[in-house]
Amino acid sequence: MMNKTFGVCLGLLALGLVGLGAPASRAQSRLAAGESAGGSETAATSATSSSSSPTASSPADLRQRIDALKAELADLNTELAAAKDGDSATSAAAPQDQGAPPPATPAAAPAAAPAAPMPLPSPSMAGPLATGIPHELGAGPFGKIEVTGILSGMGWTEGDYTPGLDTPTHFDVSNAQVFIQKTTGWFQFFLQAGAYNLPALGTPFVGTPDTVKGFYGPFPQGYVKLVKGNFNVEVGALPTLIGAEYTFSFENMNIERGLLWNQENAVNRGIQLNETYKKLTLAFSWNDGFYSNRYNWLSGSLTYAFNASNTLAFVGMGNAGAYARKTTSLATNLFLNNSDIYNLLYTYTKGSWVINPYYQYTVVKANPSIGIPVGAHTNGGALLVTKTFKHGFSLAVRPEYIKSTGPNLLYGPDTGAFAFTATPTYVKDAFFIRGDVSVVHVTNFNSATGFAFGATGTNLNQPRGVIEAGFLF
Repeated sequence: MMNKTFGVCLGLLALGLVGLGAPASRAQSRLAAGESAGGSETAATSATSSSSSPTASSPADLRQRIDALKAELADLNTELAAAKDGDSATSAAAPQDQGAPPPATPAAAPAAAPAAPMPLPSPSMAGPLATGIPHELGAGPFGKIEVTGILSGMGWTEGDYTPGLDTPTHFDVSNAQVFIQKTTGWFQFFLQAGAYNLPALGTPFVGTPDTVKGFYGPFPQGYVKLVKGNFNVEVGALPTLIGAEYTFSFENMNIERGLLWNQENAVNRGIQLNETYKKLTLAFSWNDGFYSNRYNWLSGSLTYAFNASNTLAFVGMGNAGAYARKTTSLATNLFLNNSDIYNLLYTYTKGSWVINPYYQYTVVKANPSIGIPVGAHTNGGALLVTKTFKHGFSLAVRPEYIKSTGPNLLYGPDTGAFAFTATPTYVKDAFFIRGDVSVVHVTNFNSATGFAFGATGTNLNQPRGVIEAGFLF
């Protein structure tokens, strides 16, 4: 009788322990696995159910079950402690991105932090610089508006300068610009405003105030864009389709634009149609060419992307009429504004390398009635290469050569020129600093009919050094 009473009491004691242990094990499982402890709950519930009839089990069986439940609880406590340590280590190893919002209060299943905004596609950038992370304005009549900008200055020194047209040193603002744009929806726009300089090899320096006044004004580019699937229409002051180098210094691999760029237009006002079909991209534009305000230019481009690393493009642009202007400007040159221009461009981009060779041909037809007595043309080629290294460093180089036939396109009739530019760059967050080291050498020069460098115009080499530093924000 005493043995039976002892067995019943021990069974009741075990039942009480099991009843307390099962809820505890379920609570520990939810903390460790984020409410996904179905397996543990099932095991604990089964153990409780099997022990609900103490008279059906011996004291030895009950003790065995109690020991098993204690061991399971110990294992779950160990797993919970390890999970907490792992969460702490992860938080310490992954600091919050500057552009991301602060982390939310931890929940049972923490969500991934949202990705920081990506740089915008406009203005176009050849690298190694990139547009700043956009600042988003609140929704208004146009929806979400994004703002970026640049502030930079430059110093300049050169040899064999021409007195009266140039000086050996310069210091000036190279860019103080803001870009406002809408990049989503069927109605989009881009507006560029501010001060800028357009340094180029082989030409005298023009101060920033005179550059803004003589070229494209304080709003150099701006257009609306109507989008329908892979087709869009742009209307306004547009970047040209011609060439491999963009208009403004920060957009390019090098600070100064090259010899081939000197033969190209940069901004034209008009309308442009763009269509993408699989690997093929087409563009067609009707515009005013070299900013002449006379809309008799047609241009187009055809680009084929073989894969993510290799593209080939053909670009052509020509004056459909003839334009005579009594006075020229910095942006509108009489000969160039009556020319045809053709490019063949190949681009290779992979990893830390960007390689961009291109060929350019220009032709100016004779037209004595507008002041062009003899026709002329140029053949030129350039190779633009950028290699990016670790810790924000990169190096860009640009060898190029151009040869002219006829007068007034280079440094006199039938002259040519070779140039080489190297540009090391350092980028740290929004800050950048870089320098150009370049030399231009004139070929096939005739001192009786041409003008090159120096006080007498007979020096055939011009070395130059430029440094530029600033912030992309």
